[in-house]
Amino acid sequence: MDAAPRTVLCCVARAPDAPCGPVFREGFVMQMRRRTAVPGRDGTRPRPVSRRGVLGATLAGGLAATGGATGAGAAGGRREERPAEQRSGRPRPSAGGAVRLRWLGNNGWEIRIERDGHTRTVLIDPWLTRFRTGTYTPEGADPDTPVTVDKPLIDRHGLRADQILVTHGHYDHLPDVPHLAATTGATVLGTESHVNMMRAMGAPEEQLSVVSGGELLQCDGYTVQVLPSLHSMVGEHPRVPFPGTRPAEVPPRPRVISDLVEGGTLAYRVTVNGFSIVNFGGSNFSEAGLAGVRADLVLMQPGGSAIHALVPRMLRALDHPAYVVPTHWDDIDHPLDEPARDWGGLDSLRRAVREASPGSRFLVLDHLETLTL
Repeated sequence: MDAAPRTVLCCVARAPDAPCGPVFREGFVMQMRRRTAVPGRDGTRPRPVSRRGVLGATLAGGLAATGGATGAGAAGGRREERPAEQRSGRPRPSAGGAVRLRWLGNNGWEIRIERDGHTRTVLIDPWLTRFRTGTYTPEGADPDTPVTVDKPLIDRHGLRADQILVTHGHYDHLPDVPHLAATTGATVLGTESHVNMMRAMGAPEEQLSVVSGGELLQCDGYTVQVLPSLHSMVGEHPRVPFPGTRPAEVPPRPRVISDLVEGGTLAYRVTVNGFSIVNFGGSNFSEAGLAGVRADLVLMQPGGSAIHALVPRMLRALDHPAYVVPTHWDDIDHPLDEPARDWGGLDSLRRAVREASPGSRFLVLDHLETLTL
């Protein structure tokens, strides 16, 4: 085992009564208990990235209120759909049509808006290739892991898109987007850094749109609002993993995962008939960036123990959404056509949501499962 201390990429776990640090000791990775909620399967070299080493324990009091789903299907298949119960006093997104939310694993989401005989589709952070990184193993992900894009596998899923929303530039969010942009013709939203990294990967120039947070875009029967946000800060000295930006010039094509820097973090709100879905690509957020923003359904990650009272603050800022759907909770080394395997944060997130917002319903989707709203 490498003697260098590890870091983590998106989420961090720590016992609720533990201080902000340290998570690591010099010379080895701290081993922490893992919970399983869903059974299944300056010139220095960057250090390996390990989520499991700090993600397996119960999460901080900033995190957590029913429901689970499992299933199996071939790549490109669709799992059983289930409707969400409508809560009184909340808008109905499906008035005159249907809104379907499908989990593509990790922070990947497909929002299909069906009305007037046609369908519009929004994708968020679609990453289907899921090349092996060892992210949740004790050794962690090697920063020199090659970036690969499995185009035949992506194509088998048959995704369509009108917009693709990129939350940040890390290896488990951005790499498949250039190919999907080319095959779908979608408009792709991201920061200048995200767009430059996608340019380096061959994304169609005319489809790339630089946003920075604050934009409110009118689409065909729905709106997309870009929200300034923040990435998780992790480790003994809390910081963003693989930090950095890629402004101005297009960088060389990313070869290894450490080439895909965070590049700034965004959140997004998609609103249909007054019903709003908000997605966060990291276990952190900007409270100021959510001023005046409410949500009916929030896609929320486990983790974020370095962030003060993350879950209660987020749910309060969003006016206690009717639905909380966990995202980014599966072990990404396992294929999308297998049931999702919890890296260890799901139960703690469920508890934190129950505690912070008892009126919110906690809905867990499995890989490729669809929720009809």
